[in-house]
Formats: sequence, C-alpha cells, structure tokens
Amino acid sequence: MELQNEDGGWGLHIEGSSTMFGSVLTYVALRLLGEGASGGQAEMEKARDWILRHGGATFITSWGKMWLSVLGVYEWSGNNPLPPEIWLLPYMLPFHPGRMWNHCRMVYLPMSYLYGKRFVGSITPIVLSLRKELYTIPYEDIDWDQARNLCAKEDLYYPHSPVQDILWATLHKILEPIFMHFPGKKLREKALRTVMERIHYEDETTRYICLGPVNKVLNMLCCWVEDPNSEAFKLHLPRVHDYLWVAEDGLKMKGYNGSQLWDTAFIVQAIISTNLAEEYGPTLRKVHTYIKNTQILEDCPGDQNKWFRHISKGSWPFSTADHGWPTSDCTAEGLKACLLLSDIAPEIVGEPLDAKRLYDAVNIILSFQNKDGGFPTYELTRSYNWMEVVLSLSIV
Repeated sequence: MELQNEDGGWGLHIEGSSTMFGSVLTYVALRLLGEGASGGQAEMEKARDWILRHGGATFITSWGKMWLSVLGVYEWSGNNPLPPEIWLLPYMLPFHPGRMWNHCRMVYLPMSYLYGKRFVGSITPIVLSLRKELYTIPYEDIDWDQARNLCAKEDLYYPHSPVQDILWATLHKILEPIFMHFPGKKLREKALRTVMERIHYEDETTRYICLGPVNKVLNMLCCWVEDPNSEAFKLHLPRVHDYLWVAEDGLKMKGYNGSQLWDTAFIVQAIISTNLAEEYGPTLRKVHTYIKNTQILEDCPGDQNKWFRHISKGSWPFSTADHGWPTSDCTAEGLKACLLLSDIAPEIVGEPLDAKRLYDAVNIILSFQNKDGGFPTYELTRSYNWMEVVLSLSIV
C-alpha cells in the first residue's frame, strides 16, 4: 500500500508512474491476500477508480491479460494467440521461438502451454467479485475479441504494426478454432507435450531456479497444471526462496536469483587494485573459492541445438552455479578475477584455478562473438532486425 502513487495506481517499479499492468495486478494481489474491496484508508477505492478511469482491465497489457485469464477474471478469447504449435515448426523459419532472446523465449514457452490448455483456476467468490470490480461494463457484455488489442496509453511503448494485427487476427479467427477441435486437437496435444518437455528441461538444467522469476513461476504453475502431485512441482517449491528478499519495507521478489558471481568478481578487482590483498587475505581466499566453485564445468545435457542452448562449459553465470545459464560478461569478469588472484601467493588466496579451466573460459568467450564483431549476453544473435516489426511491445 505504501508504494501506491498519489493518483491511486501503481507503476512497473517503485518509482514508476502508474500503469494499467502495475495497477491491476497489484490491486488483484491485494484482494487475493485478503484486502477488502473497500479496505485500507480508501486506498483500494482510489486504485479501482484509477483502473476504471483508464478504461478498466481490458486495457491491461498482454502479460496481464494472460495472468488474469489464469485467475478467471478475464477470458482467454481476449488474448492474442500464443499457440504452442509454433514450437513444432522447423527452426529454419525466421520467426521460430528458438531464435528469440532467451528471456523472451523462456517466458513465452510456459505461456503457450497455459494458453493452449486454456487453463483457468477455481472460480471463487473473490474471482467473481473481481469480475465486477475491474471493468466499466458488466463482465458478460465485454467484447473479448475487441479486447485482444486494447492497451492503455500508459503501457503502450510502441503501437502494433498492421502486420502484427493481421497475424494475430489470422491466428485467432482461423487457426485457433482448428487447433481446438478434432482433428487439429491432436496437433494441439502433441504441441503441449513438446512444450512441457522443454519446460522440464529448463527446470532440470537450472535445478528448478529457472532463468528468471517470470518463467520460474510460470514453469511451476505449468508443472502443477500437468500434475499437482508431480515431483517436478514439489522440486519447484523450495527454490521459490531463491528469489525472495525481505527488505525494510516488506517482502519482495528479485529480478534474478541474485548477482553473486558478478559482485564477487568486482570485489576481487577492487581489493587488488587498492594493493590491500594481504590485509584482506581471508576475504580473497573465500571469494576465490566461491568463484572456482561457481564456474560451470559441463555443457547442458543432450543436443544443444535441439534445446536451443549455447555451450556453457567454462563459463560463469551471473549468480550461482545452480542457475547454470552462461553469460559472456560474467565469464570475462570471472576469468579476470581468477587471473588477478593467480598472481598472489597461494598461502594468501588459495591455489589458482587449473589452467585447463582457464582455457575453457577463453574458449567460451570467443564462442560468444557475433558475426558483426560484438558480444551478446547469453547467446549468439539468431534472428533478424526486421522481426521487430511483428514482435509485441506491450508485454508488461
């Protein structure tokens, strides 16, 4: 409540101006946590007033539409399609999801599963009440087809292109009805199995941390939808804590499971650059051990091309070894820290990193170079600049 803006809404972050995405999802979260529709000191009424003055929840962004659909306070027919069948297409196609940036790809993967399943949670009294609270007209009178492309101006960074609108309309009006009924339903079932196979692979190769918090909770939900009693879902639960952070103003969820390796590598460089290595010997010995233990020693299992993964042996992640996603800049900083520490007596900082592991780090850094000479974060560039014409920018 204390982060609510004066106008009644909430932003995308604590200092951001109010957006439909931030306002609706925060309002819904408060209601689910037990806050009444008239709770607080008029904060809930102010929030609801902001939402309704800006058109209601039909103007939330695509990620918001998806979450509201899962909850049952928005209809799946009001979403632009996220067909899981796209994962069955040949990789040679320029719009194959395997060509997407990994943070985008790994979010739309579980979203496509939920969309393909049309999963909706239990319709509780709070859900029914939210259907009345969030819209300017009765829920049953909403034109969900029109709602697909609605987005509040506060949330829309770039308008949809005509190409994009034609693509969504074709998928929604022609292909989706085919996939939802026999014989197209058989293809839908195959696509859903393929998507879940990829979700399980991401979970297992990251020890159920996942790439980031967004696909973490989505993957966990998909595992529950597939089987509430599954081992996969149970393994997800304890790793939720990797993202939680109790701050002075309450519990928060981090944008990553941490920046441990990144911070540690810079601490090494800072201490050594001040010529205080001997004074901080015990600290350097500990961080040296952490850096050595965090280097990724093996590639992900299986065919890297099948799973759309870059090699990872010799790299360092942004956070922890369990996370496992290789990053080019963190590998460079981890390598630099190890080289600096190798010039200090082992009696102070411990034994240096094995030379073969240094070579592995160099090898993967070189493997990250794109054709234009630059370096990416996680993976080589796989797509094309013109693809931005058809990508949605109203995601959050």
